[in-house]
Amino acid sequence: MPRTAAPLLTSPIPRVADSDRRRTSASVVLRAVLEHGPVARSTIARLTGLSPASVTAYCARFAELGLIRESAELRRSGGVGRPHQPVDLDDSRFVVGSVHVAVPHTTVALLDLRGRVVARREVKHERTEPAAVLARAADGLAALLAGTPGSKALCVGFAAGGWVDRDSGTVVEHPLLGWREVPVREVLGAHTGLPVHVDGHARALVNAERLFGGARGSRSVLHLFAGNVVDAAFATNDEVHHGPRSQAGAIAHLPVPGGTETCDCGRVGCLQAELSERTLCRRAQEAGIVDGVNPMHVVGAAAAGDPMAVRLLTERSRRVGRAVGLLLDVLNPERVVVTEIGIMYREDCLTALREEVEAGRAATVSPSSFPDSVLAVAGGSVALDILYRDPLGVSPEVI
Repeated sequence: MPRTAAPLLTSPIPRVADSDRRRTSASVVLRAVLEHGPVARSTIARLTGLSPASVTAYCARFAELGLIRESAELRRSGGVGRPHQPVDLDDSRFVVGSVHVAVPHTTVALLDLRGRVVARREVKHERTEPAAVLARAADGLAALLAGTPGSKALCVGFAAGGWVDRDSGTVVEHPLLGWREVPVREVLGAHTGLPVHVDGHARALVNAERLFGGARGSRSVLHLFAGNVVDAAFATNDEVHHGPRSQAGAIAHLPVPGGTETCDCGRVGCLQAELSERTLCRRAQEAGIVDGVNPMHVVGAAAAGDPMAVRLLTERSRRVGRAVGLLLDVLNPERVVVTEIGIMYREDCLTALREEVEAGRAATVSPSSFPDSVLAVAGGSVALDILYRDPLGVSPEVI
């Protein structure tokens, strides 16, 4: 039999004929532009399996919406027939708002269509009542938009730790903030006048990694977030698993053998109590390294050569590595991404984490692709995930 020629290009974007049929054709086309742009329409058709006529129609609609543009400067022709007119994302017109609520502060930001942070600020919590936090976040977004003339916001993405229900737009429970049944979508929507999309930050960061980060093209991705809150998320075939009422990924109270920290739940050795940045900072205070609760000060002390700070960070990374090993055994993902302050800034911490993972799997574990903007990216990616899943659902009010 004659040998079949190898394809000229491969793409991480699922073809329409594959099992993930929930993804619309419009989504597939826009993802192809994101991944390969500037790209010819004929190439998009080849990558996605759609007809050239369908691709042309979708591209025309995206251009009307202001999501893509023709790249005239990259127009090329082989000298025969019509020249190619590549298309690319138009990242000059629209932004999405980002709100991430952490324990000490809220991060508000604007992201462009490529997931890049255009502007951001941190709003320290004067108090943590939901109404006050969300009102100040909305004010912060308004100020960022006022300082970014020429940009229009499509929508707002909100992310936080704890139990966040995507479908109802509610923070069901965030014990460290004292939040219960907070209707974030409703409250932020009323303040901003924009569509608001809500999700947990571990799931949001899986979306960021598969859209804009190092996990693009991976068939399955595990994300572990170890900050003040410790939780996880798992995606297969470009879909993040949420579970009933978005409770998937709640690993805060997994028992850690040999753990000594008392958890807020009353037990000893829960994963979040052992790995929390609050625990790291308390131990650093006890060792006389820092006198505050900012984990970056521990990182700074380690960078300045403090051996105890180095030890605290590498030991924490090792404990995170053991948690990763457990999750690897259960889920067996192709890629693992960890958001943890030590491995994002220190190679010795990444080495320590990988040493706790089975040798053959260690290379599949990598730090966040967004070390300097992880919280801003988390909130924005909630909104951008919605955009790339349903690009024709862009609100006409913003056009």
